[in-house]
Order: sequence, then C-alpha cells, then structure tokens
Amino acid sequence: MSVDVGLFGPDSVTWKLHEEPILLLGGLRSLYLQALHPRAVAGVAQNSGYRADPWGRLNRTSEYVGTVIYGSTEEVERAASRIRRLHSRMTATDPRTGETFRIDDPDLLRWVHVAEVESFLTTATRAGLKLTPDEVDRYYTEQLKSAELVGLDPATVPATAAEVDAYYEAMQPELSLTKESAETAFFLTVPPAPDFFGNRALRLGLTLGPARWAYFGIAGTAIALLPPWARRLYGGLGWRTTDVTADLSVRGMRLLLATALNTLPRKYRTAPMRQAALTRAGLTDA
Repeated sequence: MSVDVGLFGPDSVTWKLHEEPILLLGGLRSLYLQALHPRAVAGVAQNSGYRADPWGRLNRTSEYVGTVIYGSTEEVERAASRIRRLHSRMTATDPRTGETFRIDDPDLLRWVHVAEVESFLTTATRAGLKLTPDEVDRYYTEQLKSAELVGLDPATVPATAAEVDAYYEAMQPELSLTKESAETAFFLTVPPAPDFFGNRALRLGLTLGPARWAYFGIAGTAIALLPPWARRLYGGLGWRTTDVTADLSVRGMRLLLATALNTLPRKYRTAPMRQAALTRAGLTDA
C-alpha cells in the first residue's frame, strides 16, 4: 500500500525548508513585498477583513500553507479548491485607473506566489539554513505545484533562482508605494494586540509592554530583509550595511527560536501538521 505524503514528501527541499520556525518571519516579509503591487494590495484591502481580524486571517493563511506543505493529497486539494472558489467570486477596483479586475488574475496570483516562496527561501537561508544552489532551484521547482493549486499555469511561473531574479527585474516598473501599500505596511508594523478571551488588561499589556517592542524588532527585521529596491520603494535605503544588520538579526532570531524549542518536551517541538505527515510516512522527527 502506497503512503500518501501529499505534494512533496520527506525527501523534498520543501519539507527541509519548512521545518524552520523562522519561516514565520518570512511570511511577514512576503506581506510587505506583496503590498508593493498596487493591484495586489488593493485586492486584499477591498476584499479582506484583515483589519478587523488580523490574527484570525494570519492563522487561516498559516493553516493553508501548512496544509499545502504537509497535508495528504485529499486535504491539499480540498483546501486549494476552497481558495480557488473564493478567489473566483472576488473583484476589486484599481485605485489609480478605476478599472475593475478579478482577484484570480494570473498576473496577481503569480506575484503573490513568487513573493511568498522567495521570502520563505530568502529568510531561511539568510538565517543560516544551508542549501546548495541546486537545492534552491529544486525548492522553486517544487513550489510550481503550489502555484498550480491556485490556478496558475506552471509554465508561466519562475522555477529557478535565476528566473525569480529576472521576474523581479521585470516587475519593478509595475511596483510602487500607493496609499493602500503604506496603510498596509503601517498595519503590519503596528498591528492591534490579539484579544485573549476579552482580557482587556492582557491586551493593554501586549499593546504597551515589552511584547510590543519585541514585535517592532521582528517587523523591522522583516523590512530589512527585503531586496534593496523594495526598501527604497518604502522610502528606506538600499545600503549593504542594512543587509548585514538584517542577516545578524535573523540569525539571532533563529538561534533564539531553536534554544526556546529545545526547552520544550520533544512532542511539542514539531508542528502538528508536520508530525502528522511524518507519521503517515512512517517516520519520526529526528
């Protein structure tokens, strides 16, 4: 009887990369990057309730990504079908031209996909994960499966590091800092504190206390990890010193996360979706 390990499996670069908890920071970096596409950010702003429920939306997005990476074939297709149906019903208005466009426009889906997978990869490797150039290209090629799930033709999606670089180069003239981009970036940097069971005192502490300043450091690192051209669009500087500082910061965060996880009992060190996938494959987390 064959084992259903989903789209990728234990021998994939995808499983190796997504084992890294630092990819949470990569997800935040991707949101800053995606927001520089005027239509992509308009589509989110006009269709999403992220301002009213940012932590719920983040949790749903994380669950979808986790399902694609670690879910069974049936679980993956069910989640992807739901996303495709949702996107197919959505439209938005370009604030610059007044033109109405579909959320499932391939150009927008491609931008979101590339920004996400490149952010995951870049964040992990700059944090210290060792991947060979071949493994980097294999990750991008493996992620064509994720692109196809949302309705993209894999032949139109960058599949190597060189193709991603060329894609970014071609896209830069279309990117800019719009009003919605700036508002989204500010929201990502200063989000409301989560409301834990209506506990106003705890929420106030998270808003004004050390946790808020710690989050500022995380958000600042995510911005610093952006490509120099993206930082310049946000009004920052593309200096090499910023890249060096970002590398030191993200490496420190990865080490801190590893140290914290090592203090937990073994059964809590692995995300439940990954553990379920390892169990299906007849493996244990090494």
